[in-house]
Amino acid sequence: MSKDIIAKACEIVKKQSVMGGEYTGQYCILTLIDAEGFPTSSVITASKSDDIKWVTFCTLLNSNKVKEIKNCSRASVCFAGIDHSVNLVGEIEIITSEDVKQEMWYDALKMHSPEGYTDPSYCVLKFTAKRYTLFVNGEYIAGTI
Repeated sequence: MSKDIIAKACEIVKKQSVMGGEYTGQYCILTLIDAEGFPTSSVITASKSDDIKWVTFCTLLNSNKVKEIKNCSRASVCFAGIDHSVNLVGEIEIITSEDVKQEMWYDALKMHSPEGYTDPSYCVLKFTAKRYTLFVNGEYIAGTI
């Protein structure tokens, strides 16, 4: 039963990622820790994912997200809907590699980075999950990755 729930959660994350093949225009919530130790949450689009193991996001180096990550790399990501909640807890890193930036680039990012993936202020955030809490199809499980 728990393998079915995990598989369904992986499908949900993939569908809610731009590069998941069936992007639905949905967002997820990224929670970081600010300089005063308080959680801060923001709505963000997931770029790509590997099941529930990791998720990437695109942003700008001067964003509050990057400032908070430099202070504390602990993070949480939540994909939620009427019938599901995929909560992941782990660590997040800032990636500025040109290869990764190009791989994660998608056209909607042009409104934030008109220069494209070569924009020096554009970066990728990679969240790596350590544990999960899943509520899918009326079933609830929690565990570690």
